[in-house]
Amino acid sequence: MAKDVIETIRERASIREYKSQEIPEETLHKILEAAHLAPSAGNIQPWEFFVIKNQAKIEELAKVAYGQEWMAEAPVVVVVCTNPELSAAKYGQRGEELYALQDASAAIENMLLAAEGYDLGSCWVGAFDEEKVKEVLDLSAKLIPLAFVTIGYSQGDKEEVRPQKELDEVITIIN
Repeated sequence: MAKDVIETIRERASIREYKSQEIPEETLHKILEAAHLAPSAGNIQPWEFFVIKNQAKIEELAKVAYGQEWMAEAPVVVVVCTNPELSAAKYGQRGEELYALQDASAAIENMLLAAEGYDLGSCWVGAFDEEKVKEVLDLSAKLIPLAFVTIGYSQGDKEEVRPQKELDEVITIIN
């Protein structure tokens, strides 16, 4: 990747318009590898990534995402799932209810940043009917679909940068 990490973080934005251009397999593999390299509590890695390239399946996922039809433009949708039982086995209730979600979320963020690093657009989609996603993908009852990540070449401009709170508004230093 040619970009500096901080530059990549600053430039990343949610993309909801994609070209129909395919993503090279090697690039997609590196993005998934970045997700897989995310930290996880106890190195349990409770995530599973379902890489959807089938247009009909992507359209089904868009429908169960409360009509977010724009998703159907993305050439790839990664459904990120977590298995809370894996985290619970080591960390009990906290592992099940918190660590499994944190771990998969770290993997998602790595995926978004890696996509940006390869000049691809992406979007983290969290609004969907979980049970219908399980049906569409025939997922194990142990898995919880946590998010969709759409990935592709951006069709248009990035969204306007949303205003951020000032850094000193969100930091408390305790000496």
